[in-house]
Amino acid sequence: MVLRSSPVAEPDSLMTQLASLSTLDDPIRAAIFFHVVRSSSPVTRDQAAKALGITRRAAAFHLDRLAEAGLVDVSFKRLTGRTGPGAGRSSKLYRRSERRFNVSIPARNYELLARLLASVIQGSHGVAAPLLLEPQARAFGVTEGAAARTLAGARPSRKQLLTVLVDELTRLGFDPFADGSGTLRLRNCPYHDMARNNTDFVCSMNLALMQGVVEGLGAAGVSATSEPREGMCCVALHTGSNAAKAAGAVT
Repeated sequence: MVLRSSPVAEPDSLMTQLASLSTLDDPIRAAIFFHVVRSSSPVTRDQAAKALGITRRAAAFHLDRLAEAGLVDVSFKRLTGRTGPGAGRSSKLYRRSERRFNVSIPARNYELLARLLASVIQGSHGVAAPLLLEPQARAFGVTEGAAARTLAGARPSRKQLLTVLVDELTRLGFDPFADGSGTLRLRNCPYHDMARNNTDFVCSMNLALMQGVVEGLGAAGVSATSEPREGMCCVALHTGSNAAKAAGAVT
């Protein structure tokens, strides 16, 4: 399968993107934006106000400004669980927009280069492309994980290693969060546009990369497995007692 341009709308102009991103110049608005981004579900005005310690009116103002700039998407849902007369009004919900911002001065287009290189790999090796790339991705991950481990100290505890793992995944752009069951989920796929049209190729590379990071970090009891979920990265990292079970399920 040859990598191709994503069938999405043309990217916004540089000036349009700068205008949208300038909305984050306000520190409170920026804090609300990152609260929405890190939330596992859409955020209401009341929730944003409570999280930031501001009034509901202020939260609504900043959330609507973010929506106008295209940084968050808006939906409406009745949260009471009731229907019919007297069930109450629908709440206005905010979640991170699917719109992509990529501002570079002067212009850079590394995605185009990546698409061309990946196209060459797949064109030359066909179905064997993932097998060709996975060892390289894993080796790169091992190097990254080993470098991250040095930040945890000479004899790091398991907690310190997990903290470094989260920091490393954040640095790589995956936006990790703990789901409460001993698993790290990844809100963001840094290769989203490429993965959408070339899922098997990109996700196999990504899984190998994550397995390498865990190996290089030396985090015992952590297992990276393929668990695609809508709106998230295809990889999950099990850190609790379910790690061995998850690893066995994919062997």
